[in-house]
Amino acid sequence: MSEEKTEEKPETPADDLVTTQHSITVKGRELNYTAVTGRVVLKEEVLKDGVFEGHKPKAEVFLTAYTLDGADPLKRPVTFAFNGGPGSASLWLHMGLLGPRKVLSGDVGNLTAPPYGIADNEESLLAESDLVFIDPVSTGFSRAAKGEKPANYHGYQPDIDSIAEIIRLWTSRNGRWMSPKFICGESYGTLRAAGLAEQLQKKYGMYVNGLMLISSVLDFATLEFNEGHDLGYTLYLPTYAAIAHYHGLHGDRPLKEVLAEAEEFAARDYPYALARGNRLSDVERAATIEKLARLTGLTEEYVDAVDLRIEHIRFFTELLRRDRKTVGRLDGRFTGWDKDYGREEISADPSIDAILGPYSAVINHYLHAELGYSNDLPYETLAWSAIEKWSYKEFEGRHVTTAGKLSAAMRANPHLKVHVAFGWYDGATPYFAAEHLIAHLQIPKELTANIESAYYPAGHMMYVHEPSRIQQSEDLAAFVRNSSNT
Repeated sequence: MSEEKTEEKPETPADDLVTTQHSITVKGRELNYTAVTGRVVLKEEVLKDGVFEGHKPKAEVFLTAYTLDGADPLKRPVTFAFNGGPGSASLWLHMGLLGPRKVLSGDVGNLTAPPYGIADNEESLLAESDLVFIDPVSTGFSRAAKGEKPANYHGYQPDIDSIAEIIRLWTSRNGRWMSPKFICGESYGTLRAAGLAEQLQKKYGMYVNGLMLISSVLDFATLEFNEGHDLGYTLYLPTYAAIAHYHGLHGDRPLKEVLAEAEEFAARDYPYALARGNRLSDVERAATIEKLARLTGLTEEYVDAVDLRIEHIRFFTELLRRDRKTVGRLDGRFTGWDKDYGREEISADPSIDAILGPYSAVINHYLHAELGYSNDLPYETLAWSAIEKWSYKEFEGRHVTTAGKLSAAMRANPHLKVHVAFGWYDGATPYFAAEHLIAHLQIPKELTANIESAYYPAGHMMYVHEPSRIQQSEDLAAFVRNSSNT
């Protein structure tokens, strides 16, 4: 008698959310809140030969949500937050600025030593808004489902699609369609946020109240240094001047005075000089070299040698070469050492080196020890496999930008407010480039009043600088209050 073989069914992934209760005091007010953390299964509707065959698991997306106990969901705002990369998890905004607990990492000249620390964030945005931190596929504990390709999510449009679907799922499952809704993104997360604003409107009819764009880049053309493309050189100049000022290369001149001169030159005479090419007279070239050298802190010989065009990684390598130091890209206040000082490009970013350890240690401790979530997977703070092979096929033959999508979202939803945060010493997404982009949004003049700007004496993650963190927390809280329309 033969044994009948039973076919094993493939494992079906399931949500593994963990719920815990907590309390925090913010400005004398006790906040009791619920934290829910874990992975949500992202599914896709499957059609075969025009016949619906159900929902197929495609990915497991990790998120952490904080909701204030006893709040009215019709009036209580909710903010969906993520970082950038692309390929970065949301731990930076989560543990550095917005969440109820914060990392103790120290700052320039006073970095915290391992094993670092964690404390209550008494300036948490939770006082004004519920919070949902989302880790895109391949970051944090988010992964493609069994049998699926992670690369399918490593690109502009699939990333937008997956994050939009997670926002829809969370909103529907938690009964929050009538809540004021905000999206907060940092760096590439701002490009994602602008795309999401339009996607949520068009696909789901979900209109949001506001976007918080931290260290914004909505158009890669403003940051690129390509042959025959000089815009990036001019838009980076004020940031170079700010970093040179921080390192004492402008004497006792006030920073605002230095920036005003750099901005004026970057807006008028510098583009003219670059556009002239070899038609620039010797006198004009000499004057341009002198001014660029004075503003950037570089030597006239160097500025002349690079033909008036200062690329940013080369700047961070060159500025303090005489002192055998390198300068941070994410935050030009930080300095570090390199293996030799004849290099054209820094071998590491000292500002990343300064914060990666504290944030990684704290998020891994916090999720397990305080929120009760366990997973044997590594928490991917920076998923290099995604970063290095990110697809922009939707923009083939043109530069990557979501400026038009933000403009369309604002025109369709005239109540949409936008908060843009800039760091003076941010060498990854320079403030003057973001200002340039905002000035070119295709919106009617009356909608320009919907955009507000905030500037901080720090870098890309401006909240690493404690005074900036406190001020930024106040600014974002006010933005949510003023934009909730309740």
